[in-house]
Amino acid sequence: MTADADPTPSTTSRSVRANGDGTVYQRKDGRWEAAGYVLAPGNTRRRVRVYATTRREALAKLTEKIAASNRGLPAPSAQGGLAAYLTYWLQNVAVHQLRENTHTRYTAVARLYLIPGLGKKKLARLTAKDVRTWLNQLRTTCQCCARGLDTARDQSRCCAAGTCCSKRLSALTLAYVHSVLKSALEHAVREEEIPRNVRTGTPRPRRFEPLTADEARHFLAAARGHRLHALFELALRTGLRKGELLGLRWEDLDLAGGTAGIRRTLQRTNSGGLTALPTKTQSSERRIALPTECMRSLEQHRHRQHQEREAAGTGWKASGYVFTRPDGAPIEGATLTRHFNTLLHRAGLRRIRFHDLRHSAATLLLEQGVELVVIKELLGHAHIGVTATVYAHVRLRLQRDAIDLLGNALRAPTEITDKPDDGNAPPLCATPVR
Repeated sequence: MTADADPTPSTTSRSVRANGDGTVYQRKDGRWEAAGYVLAPGNTRRRVRVYATTRREALAKLTEKIAASNRGLPAPSAQGGLAAYLTYWLQNVAVHQLRENTHTRYTAVARLYLIPGLGKKKLARLTAKDVRTWLNQLRTTCQCCARGLDTARDQSRCCAAGTCCSKRLSALTLAYVHSVLKSALEHAVREEEIPRNVRTGTPRPRRFEPLTADEARHFLAAARGHRLHALFELALRTGLRKGELLGLRWEDLDLAGGTAGIRRTLQRTNSGGLTALPTKTQSSERRIALPTECMRSLEQHRHRQHQEREAAGTGWKASGYVFTRPDGAPIEGATLTRHFNTLLHRAGLRRIRFHDLRHSAATLLLEQGVELVVIKELLGHAHIGVTATVYAHVRLRLQRDAIDLLGNALRAPTEITDKPDDGNAPPLCATPVR
């Protein structure tokens, strides 16, 4: 080897990271560890460590923490309060993983319930007993008293007036608040700030109230002649979500083939107004079969929309959506809810949520013996376990009906009738399950 020859580079050499970027190396157990200094509470700096199965993933985790530190946001610590960690999680993690409306709701939940109730607790010392006690207080405390709502009114009519209105959180709201806390703590586990999530019983949300078969027929009859008849029929017969219905475009429909492509959802956001967004999950983007009745009503709806476009003339707003206002503009979700409530009132039906039409479709399909996997695909659930969990009580009722039928089949003839058997009666058979 001559003196001017280039030395052979070492195969084990690593690229040198810039000062302040931290270090990344592989541990003996095969995992990758990244470590670096970030801003900590009290305007101090501390060394943080993150772990991952690949070098790139570990480096991405460390880069995220350093970027947050450079923006002046102190990194949370297990010894710090839950309030600090929730702030960090909402501003640096959840904001990139959630939709804008969902992130807004999460932030409101943290501000109204989590931080006032548990914010002073140390993240590392939070126990299931703490969470359970806090949930019980939320469940039994009047919100007018707890949040000072009565003092802000022009005329006091609750705590400030000496008469409590007992305005408590619903079971559905309690379950949602608890789910936000679990999501935050689950991320703390992934970042190895705490060893495990706090396990406690989830508050049981209120059950939905789907329409019965008779009520569903009454609803469809009342919807005939309504300008949005096709929308209401599509909601009840297919179980589409409100945003999916409002986000349908004519290009998504194949009326000749009898199918519809669900590709987007229409929602109002604080930053963009009424905006078309991707579907709720990847599984929610799907193609469904259209019932014959829906294809007929959609054809009538298209003919009506053509008439409205001719009547609007130059004032027509060509949005391309299937369901629009008379001027062609998209329909707000709140506007659809008002139309729905008015229709229920005029039909003399009990008041339910619009989302209960989706539950009604699934429940009626289950009662007709449709397989759970078919309902899962129709509703666009990410996993069949979601469908099974949501409609567990319906399946339990169907199981009870099936067991009763089996009991009738196994019952002795003398238990079924008091008349003597002359030998001419047909053999016993169970009633078929529909």
